[in-house]
Amino acid sequence: MENGKETIMIPLKGRITSDNAASLEQDMLSRLEGHDRPAVILDASALEYISSAGLRVILRVKKSYPDLKITEASAEVYDIFEMTGFTEMMTVEKAYRTVSIEGCEEIGRGANGTIYRIDKDNVVKVYNNPDALEDIKHEREVAKLALILGIPTAISYDVVKVGNSYGSVFELLNAQSFSKILSNEPDKFDWCVDEYVEMLKKIHGTVVPAGKLPDMKVTADNWASFMKDHLPKEYGDKLAALISAIPHDDHMMHGDYHTKNLELQDDEVLIIDMDTLAVGHPVFELASMYNSFIGYSEYDPEAIKDFQGFDIETGKKFWRQSLAGYLGTDDENRLNEVEDKARIIGYARMIRRSIRRKGLESDKGRAEIELWKSELTKLLDTYDTLLF
Repeated sequence: MENGKETIMIPLKGRITSDNAASLEQDMLSRLEGHDRPAVILDASALEYISSAGLRVILRVKKSYPDLKITEASAEVYDIFEMTGFTEMMTVEKAYRTVSIEGCEEIGRGANGTIYRIDKDNVVKVYNNPDALEDIKHEREVAKLALILGIPTAISYDVVKVGNSYGSVFELLNAQSFSKILSNEPDKFDWCVDEYVEMLKKIHGTVVPAGKLPDMKVTADNWASFMKDHLPKEYGDKLAALISAIPHDDHMMHGDYHTKNLELQDDEVLIIDMDTLAVGHPVFELASMYNSFIGYSEYDPEAIKDFQGFDIETGKKFWRQSLAGYLGTDDENRLNEVEDKARIIGYARMIRRSIRRKGLESDKGRAEIELWKSELTKLLDTYDTLLF
């Protein structure tokens, strides 16, 4: 039984050709006879080759047993199923090599996964979702789109099993994150800021063809809807109205733009962790940036060390100097205004995230949420637009 349904596993072995396809079909049907339309798993881990005769056998069996899938297909066998359209007609799962991250250095962390260096040439992004194949497919597609549009990013070339989840392997030769550079080479602080701002402007200056990336405004509208249950009515309504008034924008945004996701590979700067790529107004990006450098550490200033590897003072300085570089001004009033507008979205996002992760069930979580709510309501009393 699997998920409450009778399941029969049938192994496929060796080479299936016209010489043995008929006997295979008889064997499969005899195994299934007497069972009331069970789920059928064809284990292809020992299958070396399958011809058109074997493929037709599978199609005939699937007509009688529609809940059929193929698992553990080697890369070569999977290619046959893919080229013949079987991957469109039924579930075909590829066999993936296994990678261990035990003792590996963490070099990046995002909303959906963590990146580890597995050897001197390669890194693997391990997804939080144990059923991550669709997530991997999505990230590969959006990363390819970004590369086509001129954004320098690492290219994934392999999918692997990591524990109970999946990972995507990238080649990163002699690469180190900006977080590590800031921690170990403080004299490069200004250089990191300049490169960070340059990449941000490049991303935000890129127009994305309609429908190719998610719209961050739609996501933010959902944040505001969630927050209505956790703020006094007047503040919940105002937050929703402010976000609703932000116009649609087809310019690219990264969605998780912090110094762990920028890598220096030899002399080239690359942006990684592309699964959060979207389109939207820059205020959404700045909100995420504020959270990474300051917001998540406002209650516990030590939190940034665990995440970024440097202290809160470095985070505050880097955020402020990057904001000034991005806006092209040192005017404190202007910087404060834009920062405050980013904080409004940033606090809403952090509160929602904490509540969804059971923050209300711990003393620290409740204290953080109350701090962020207090700041958010003060800002909502101050501003009538989030545009800048």
